[in-house]
Amino acid sequence: MTVMSAGPQITLREARVPEGGMYEGARVLRRLPEGREERPYEHFEVVPQGRTIGAEIRGLSLARPLGDALREEVNRALLEWKVLFFRGQRLTSVQQRDFARQWGELETNPLLAQGSSEDVVRFDKGSGSAPTFENVWHADVTFRERPALGAVLQLHEVPPLGGDTMWADMAAAYDNLPQEVKDRVDGATAVHDFIPGFARFYPPERLVPLQDVFPPVEHPVVRTHPETGRRLLFVNTSFTTRITGMDREESDRLLRYLTQQAHVPEYQVRFQWQPGDVAFWDNRATQHYAVNDYAPHPRVAERVAIAGDRPYA
Repeated sequence: MTVMSAGPQITLREARVPEGGMYEGARVLRRLPEGREERPYEHFEVVPQGRTIGAEIRGLSLARPLGDALREEVNRALLEWKVLFFRGQRLTSVQQRDFARQWGELETNPLLAQGSSEDVVRFDKGSGSAPTFENVWHADVTFRERPALGAVLQLHEVPPLGGDTMWADMAAAYDNLPQEVKDRVDGATAVHDFIPGFARFYPPERLVPLQDVFPPVEHPVVRTHPETGRRLLFVNTSFTTRITGMDREESDRLLRYLTQQAHVPEYQVRFQWQPGDVAFWDNRATQHYAVNDYAPHPRVAERVAIAGDRPYA
């Protein structure tokens, strides 16, 4: 490029960065679906923790049944903020399960350590435990035909430093895709498989018996949220293996670009845990990442997951 002026010509040298990256600039940060208006909450206080995702709920105990009106308002907060934080709840496993069950059937997961019952997963990360299943951006169990609707996680033991969890807004991730990328992925499907996410940590003999239980499934690359109607990017590093109908090189290149979207800080919220805190997130609309920076200190958590529906475009 040559800039003409009254003085000497100034020539900008040619420079090129790799194609398919993510670049600086304004981003669309829309928390609510188009056409939905802000409404006040009547039963509790909502304290935003991020621009489009994450809110702390104050003035509400999860230890007792919510009742229809309160349950409906918590659900509205979940849909609008995508992950909710409740400080100092200190729920028993039974109370945690009872709270989650108000959103539907609970899910079991034979690939993870069991807590007090088969529908409670226990993450007990002590000084000698392997750093498994945490520090990668993912949505839970997308290898299932019906991936989880959401999950309720409680921290029982928190390290003195580190061990935060982050969530990413996959509606914002989709909103900000370039139009040419949207044109490629709208209507496309991708294969999800449990093996890549677990083969890094389990020997083959542990996984082989589960191959028939969890065969590969196809889901839309962009799903529609069944309650809000938002378009959501629905591929992740742990379980999405390829985009249907593309050769391997093209699929890998596009998947790398799409999974990078969860890494954008503008789409994220980060939560610093205290013992007894609870997080409730919409697994349809988010990905999450447990930060593995707390060794050699222990970190103990229990999670209950709620069964979801079959994703659709």
